[in-house]
Amino acid sequence: MDQLALIVGLLLATVVAVGVGDRLRLPYPVLMLILAAALTFFPGFPELAISPELILPIFLPPLLFATAQRSSWAVFRVRWRTLLMLAVALVVVSTAVVAGAAWLMIPGIGIPAAIALGAMVAPPDPIAVDSIAGRVHMPRRLITVLQSEGLFNDAAAIVIFQAAVAATVSGTRIAPDVVLQFLLGAAVAVVVGTAMGWLTSLITRLVTSMVARSAVTLVVPFAAYILAEEVHASGVIAVVVTALEIQRQSRPQDAAERVTRTAFWDVVELLVTGLAFGLAGLEVRQVIRDEGSSIFGMIGTAVVVCVLVLAVRFLWMAMMSGLSRATKDGLRPTSAKEVLILTWCGMRGLATLALALALPLTLADGTPFPARSQLLVITCAVLLATLVLPGLTLPWLMRLLKASEDGSRERDAARLLAHRAQQAAIAALKDTELMRELPPEKVALVKEKMTRLHAELLDGSLKDESLGEKRKRGRELAIAVQTIALDAARQEVVAARNEPDMDPEVADRVLRQLDLRTMIMPE
Repeated sequence: MDQLALIVGLLLATVVAVGVGDRLRLPYPVLMLILAAALTFFPGFPELAISPELILPIFLPPLLFATAQRSSWAVFRVRWRTLLMLAVALVVVSTAVVAGAAWLMIPGIGIPAAIALGAMVAPPDPIAVDSIAGRVHMPRRLITVLQSEGLFNDAAAIVIFQAAVAATVSGTRIAPDVVLQFLLGAAVAVVVGTAMGWLTSLITRLVTSMVARSAVTLVVPFAAYILAEEVHASGVIAVVVTALEIQRQSRPQDAAERVTRTAFWDVVELLVTGLAFGLAGLEVRQVIRDEGSSIFGMIGTAVVVCVLVLAVRFLWMAMMSGLSRATKDGLRPTSAKEVLILTWCGMRGLATLALALALPLTLADGTPFPARSQLLVITCAVLLATLVLPGLTLPWLMRLLKASEDGSRERDAARLLAHRAQQAAIAALKDTELMRELPPEKVALVKEKMTRLHAELLDGSLKDESLGEKRKRGRELAIAVQTIALDAARQEVVAARNEPDMDPEVADRVLRQLDLRTMIMPE
């Protein structure tokens, strides 16, 4: 009962933290981590006992799925080079640098265990970034960089970590085929994710209940993750591909389902994120309590690792900024200001914590895992240094650099897309034969509504005028014509969402207004 009460308490605390964060302009995940760590100082506070093997399967699938839904295949097709440099190459370089420092500074750790530490602290967390960056009006392009990086870097880090731990436990070297394993696992994960996306689309077409169609999207991320892991593929990539496929196969006419599903996932993401970071806070405090005064002797090494993690990221972003002058990849940093922001937003989170807790206690011969306590302390230090410190100071940094945006670019993009949707609606009206059956006053009314559609999509106005009670047949025809026009507008926005230069989030905003406009139409 204590475990259940603690979970319910953390969920309730999440809601409170959101309210407090809104008032103080602070990210609620950071507040949850600090709050949970502070609560454990109270005597008799219960401990949440979750097996380390379950942390990733419980929290990663829904949170990755929620983040990936806001992206599209077009982003990855056009910017795959930048994605590889951030999600794979940067993880490998960070792992190597941290592993080298740990091997030199920690007596008797061994190269495989040092590599395991590097893999634990290498991948930034997309959930932390997404929860924090949006609150400080960070340019959408930089948020896209951080989201795209975070969706796939866990896969590379997990493969390296598993290979390093296996070599440490068995007392052998890391298998040279780890790269081949990663590539093969990624390929199989893409197949699994594509199949799960297709299966989800099939189920949503067969099930009539809107609630059930939304609920299936909660089950699918876990199914994709577990299935991929069972066939020794990347569960992370499988979940991301599943989300991208579901979005790609979204039908324009599913207006009510999209509105319901968006509201459903907003709640799921908020509660799961709060619970995950609350758990992180509990574990940080647990490590500090277990180590006691011996933790002070580990601080020096932890500080060095924290500095190296930030330094490697800064230098890598600076290198990519130089490369961006010779390329047209819109996801690369283009100035020193952007390099500093992207470095400061390299926040570690759930994956780092879960991998640290997954370290085995002993080796194959029964001896203790080398320097396990120190590895946990270093990992928690990196977690605090890259999450709490940036999370609390990012608003100040954005003001200092004058890097916040007023959203004018997004509004301009939404305005252009709304105009396209309006033109598609008007074109559909010209093609339909239903217009010929309408009385002249109805034709004028419908055309006026479609002309106003552009403004309604931009300001979110959902006001509608009564069609009157003149003739029932005329009213039904007017509604039918509006439905045709709105369907054409949604079709245009759904197609635009998959275009390389379109920001998926801008398209989602316009599509949401169209969906809401459709739902309030009289029946």
